[in-house]
Amino acid sequence: MVTRQVGDKPRRACSSCHYVYFTDPKVGVGALVIRDDKVLLVQRLMQPEQGKWSIPAGFLDHGEDPRQTAEREVFEETGLRVRVLDLLDVLTNPLQKGGASIFILFRAELLGGEIEAGDDAGAAGFFAPHELPELAFASTREAIRYYSQIKGDDNQSV
Repeated sequence: MVTRQVGDKPRRACSSCHYVYFTDPKVGVGALVIRDDKVLLVQRLMQPEQGKWSIPAGFLDHGEDPRQTAEREVFEETGLRVRVLDLLDVLTNPLQKGGASIFILFRAELLGGEIEAGDDAGAAGFFAPHELPELAFASTREAIRYYSQIKGDDNQSV
């Protein structure tokens, strides 16, 4: 493999067969869940952004429906069951080691369960706008912007 110009970017390519190695972006999926005018957040146990807080989220597995990813990640990280309602946005995060470069943000309805941090979350809780902890990721901050827009609309079903 050699590095050569392919289109508008330098890419790794085979000098014999001309195969080009394209790096695939990591896709993250998360859910904005609101209860009683508070947003659900989890504290990260892992890098990147260890110790900071984000909406429940994780990487999309090959062949997995992004809506199922969002519901799975909420359950794994918080013990809560949710149902995805709608797509809020598709975002990009600045490149960082280990993070998702593309982030799919859904709004989800809380169905039940007992909140308990799990998987790669050290803590989980619902936070009002005036008590938000230190946030991780541009996508989390964007989710909070959506939260601010919709929290008064129909917070019982979000």
